[in-house]
Order: sequence, then structure tokens, then C-alpha cells
Amino acid sequence: MRWVTYEGADGVRTGLVDGETVRGLAAGTTLEALLAGGNLAEAGEDARRAPAEVRGLADVRLHAPLRRPPSVRDGLCFLDHLRGCYRALGREGPLGPVWSRSPAFYFANADAIVGPHDDVPVSPGSTMFDLELEVGAVIGVGGRDLHPDRAEDHIAGYLLYNDWTARDHQVVDMAQGIGMAKSKDSAITLGPALVTVDELEPHRRDGRLAPELSATVNGEELTRGTLDQMDWTFGELLAYVSRGTDLPPGAVIGSGTVPGGCLLEHVDTAELADFTRWLQPGDVVSLRGEGLGETRQTVTPGPGVVPLRPTG
Repeated sequence: MRWVTYEGADGVRTGLVDGETVRGLAAGTTLEALLAGGNLAEAGEDARRAPAEVRGLADVRLHAPLRRPPSVRDGLCFLDHLRGCYRALGREGPLGPVWSRSPAFYFANADAIVGPHDDVPVSPGSTMFDLELEVGAVIGVGGRDLHPDRAEDHIAGYLLYNDWTARDHQVVDMAQGIGMAKSKDSAITLGPALVTVDELEPHRRDGRLAPELSATVNGEELTRGTLDQMDWTFGELLAYVSRGTDLPPGAVIGSGTVPGGCLLEHVDTAELADFTRWLQPGDVVSLRGEGLGETRQTVTPGPGVVPLRPTG
């Protein structure tokens, strides 16, 4: 099944994609509620048998499939992405042993989610705005202290995930040393659809999901890779993040960035600020994934920054 949240004739609806149409459920139904109630399969049958409305997919505005999930975490499971960032920052050499002991993750802003075709303003005050090509796993069956060999059984489906990042703000976050803050706070793209696990089975290779993924800026390809490049699997990531805590249905967990899937990895200047390819208003960013669909978004100017204290 391919689930979307869209602007219907009388407000926001949840629907099932059927070819070039969307078969909508009753007004007020949300994917978050269907996942929490364990009713996704039953709702799919209802949408096929007796939809509340049928609309052309090309005629509706898509929102993020999950507009307000209960939680969002973002992992770092592609270690070649980290190596590429380190090279851009002039930090050569092997990764430290900590990266092979457990997958890294941080808590992201569930209130910053935007749809797959929404405009994305530059983070306030940023001049080094970036994209990140990722895949998000959505929890279907909640759990705690999951086993890495069985944790993927708790995933309802997957979607494209763009972790928009202000690199200049990230420098400040890292200097303060208590985790990601304003660098990751302004936007997370989810969508265009929540694609259930069974739909992606044709893209499985050697037991692992391996859909091809790519990102473009203004039509120029930035990177291309596959999901099975992950050094830490989703099963391992979910097992780690669920240690001693509950993962509720609807929670979103990002894979981390596909190698080469952010502008930081392509920096070719001695100073980050001198790099000329940071995202600018008017740039068009697209993510694509086999079986997952495509996002297409335009970067717009961000709001001005009000000083926290008087200057001068």
C-alpha cells in the first residue's frame, strides 16, 4: 500500500494511492491514528472497497504522510557519509572506534515537518543551507528493547526523508557540545507517500532492502546510492534506540544521509563560507527513491533574525 495525506474537497484527508487516483478515507482519519490503532490493513481494504472520495493524484496537494508523528529520530548509519564530511572539513584518517560500537542518532523536531512539494525557507540567519538525502522508517507495531534480528518486523513502511540543515548553525551547535539544535530545527521533509514494507519487496537484495536513491539540485544530480549501503541496518538502529524506552506506532527514524547526499560532502574550499554551492532562494531540490516516489521543493528566503540582546 502507498498511503498519502492530501488536501481533499473539504479539508485534509488520508488516502490510498491506486494507480493515478487517491481513494480517500472519511474526513478526520489520520495515518497517525491508523498506526496507533493497528488498523492500517483494514483501512486499506475500506479505501479499496468503499472510499469516501476518489480524486486524481495529480489534482491534489500532498502533505507529509505523517504530519505530526509522536517522535522523530535521525540516525547516522552510512559511515561513508561521515567520512565525506570529515574530508570536506580537512579531517583525514580513519573513524574512531566509537562509530563501530553503536549507531549514532539525535532527536529531530517533529513540529518542523513539511510536505514533499512544499517550499522550504532558508533557516533564519543561515548562509550555508544544505539538504540531506535519507530514508525514514515508520514504526507500525510499538515496542521496547527490540532485538536487532527482529526489530525490522516493527516497521510499517518507509518514506523519503530530507534533513534540511544549516551548516553555519551546526558549527555553533557542535561547539556548544550538547547536540543538534538550530541547525536541524527548521524543516524535515517526509513523503510523498508512506510505502508499506510489502510494496518494497521487489527492491530487496541479499535479504536487505536496496532501492536506488538519488538527489538533484536544479536538475543536476548530486549523488546516487542504495539503501543497502547502510553500515548499521534499520534493525540494529531500532534495537539501539529502543533500549530502555518505548518506540510508539507512528514514530519516524531516519537512516542518515546516503553518501554524497549533502552539499557539505562536496565542499572544495578551505573555508566553508567560501563554498559557492550552498542552497539559495530559487533552488529546486528533488529526492527520488525506487518504489518510494519523488519530492520536489523550492528553497525560499528565510525570515530575518531579531538580535537576542541589544548590540553596540
